[in-house]
Amino acid sequence: MRYLTARKRAEGKGASHTGTEHHWYMTVSAVGLAFLIPTFIFIVGGALGGTREEVLAAFARPFPAILTGLTLYVGMMHFKKGAQMMIEDYWQGTTRKALIMLVIGLSYTITATGLFALAKIAL
Repeated sequence: MRYLTARKRAEGKGASHTGTEHHWYMTVSAVGLAFLIPTFIFIVGGALGGTREEVLAAFARPFPAILTGLTLYVGMMHFKKGAQMMIEDYWQGTTRKALIMLVIGLSYTITATGLFALAKIAL
């Protein structure tokens, strides 16, 4: 008699054989974003409405700069995985491949541009 847990039976299932891993990644990143986003809004909200020098001074400090970079990175990777999952569910063939490449390229471009802008501000 085999004693398998529900997780063991689900592991390796699905079209790409990574369903459980993908689900856990999305869950963990969503919980991380649930803590990052309110903190990010509180920090950035304090900088809104200030002069250019005040905003530059706010993001020159380590905590706001690291928090902004981490929020940008985790948010874009969460977007990439979620959009990829949506595309895999609703499109097929060459369109699917093209859209997945577009979403991945878009997320990395936004991440790189945002981190570059943050580095220019912080340094």
